[in-house]
Amino acid sequence: MQPAMMMFSSKYWSRRGMSLDSTPHIFILRALRADEAMRRKGRKGGAAEAAGKTAVIFSLKNEVGCLVKALRLFQEKRVNLRHIESRASRRLTDEVEIFADCSCGPKEFNELLEHLKDHVNIISFNTPVHVWSAEADGDDVPWFPMKISELDQCSHRVLMYGTELDADHPGFKDEVYRQRRKYFVEVAMNYKFGQPIPRVEYTAEETKTWGVVFRELTKLYPTHACREYLKNLPLLSKYCGYREDNVPQLEDVSLFLRERSGFTVRPVAGYLSPRDFLAGLAYRVFNCTQYIRHSTDPLYTPEPDTCHELLGHVPLLADPKFAQFSQEIGLASLGASDEDVQKLATCYFFTVEFGLCKQDGQLRAYGAGLLSSIGELKHALSEEACVKVFEPKTTCTQECLITTFQEAYFVSESFEEAKEKMRDFAKTIKRPFSVYYNPYTQSIDLLKDTRSIENVVQDLRSDLTTVCDALGKMNTYMGI
Repeated sequence: MQPAMMMFSSKYWSRRGMSLDSTPHIFILRALRADEAMRRKGRKGGAAEAAGKTAVIFSLKNEVGCLVKALRLFQEKRVNLRHIESRASRRLTDEVEIFADCSCGPKEFNELLEHLKDHVNIISFNTPVHVWSAEADGDDVPWFPMKISELDQCSHRVLMYGTELDADHPGFKDEVYRQRRKYFVEVAMNYKFGQPIPRVEYTAEETKTWGVVFRELTKLYPTHACREYLKNLPLLSKYCGYREDNVPQLEDVSLFLRERSGFTVRPVAGYLSPRDFLAGLAYRVFNCTQYIRHSTDPLYTPEPDTCHELLGHVPLLADPKFAQFSQEIGLASLGASDEDVQKLATCYFFTVEFGLCKQDGQLRAYGAGLLSSIGELKHALSEEACVKVFEPKTTCTQECLITTFQEAYFVSESFEEAKEKMRDFAKTIKRPFSVYYNPYTQSIDLLKDTRSIENVVQDLRSDLTTVCDALGKMNTYMGI
């Protein structure tokens, strides 16, 4: 038999928790993996089926028919082979090493091992400690969407609808305004993933209110907004109709963002829980309101409206680095405890909503809450504001204020710095798995066993191959 059905370096084997260069010829990896159904609400079912998925590595003489004989033992012991690979042995030049991923019960597996010892070159075997256990799939892990279409469930779990206005809301006594809000609720609640976002015919009064907000804020942006914001706002004017006399449509904005950073927006009827809102960010989906604040007070709103979303959030979501930062906060929230989700939501609040950064030695705003509020935007960059360095461990304890200016604002040197700090903070979140967003299927992969991690590494390997190829061509072109 030829030694390379598929050839891999030692890193391939070692990332499974196995080393073939310093230990005996056979190793057993007991990887208790949960059935895919356990990813969803019904995690109770399938636990038994998940057990017994095992991997084995053994060595054989490199001769015709050797593998066939070994695999016949798997058939005789009724062990299901799920995946098999080979590589040349680094111990003996006339041997090959076989990796077999199989599914069976403990009894069948032990019988297989006893028979394998009589047919393959085994000195002894060990069972390395695996990082995952059966307890990793307990019912205490909160449900979260495993694919982008399941965000419909999150976006429809609205805590407070647009029609449920507080007594101090400017539109509380305006019946016409309340009826108009009902229309926006219906649009959002009827929306499903994959559909085009319905276009809204805004009234003259709504357009006028938008125009006042747009005009006053754009006066401040050149001296108060970060450079990423200033770069994208003109593009939004060009491609999405950002003008004083026109309220942009979410469908146009969503298509624009998809091309710029991979983000999209979807309509939402009102407030979402932190968990449901952050889950959307994990898929690069931003839940966005379509209603406009009451016309009697255009420079104030006690709740997020489309002025806040379109002027505050969207320009930064078009920046790839900021988009990545936002998504990583969302990914960290999936399956986290309520306490950890609250910490992440607070970090989100003081960065994505009220964050500051340093550019050219000056403080600039990148938080949407600041960039959509004339009064607080001026205040945050004044000497009166209390500004602290963004450190997630301390920022997450700061109180979030809704109806008044914040007592403190947090500054980062760059989005990259904030992202790295959030990555370190995310490592402290206790979760029985890691998550990986698959952009091709728009789904979440749980990294909880060697197979799932190996799949991610394969993707990374492909990307690195592309990078190396590009570097090689550059070197050739430059004569290096």
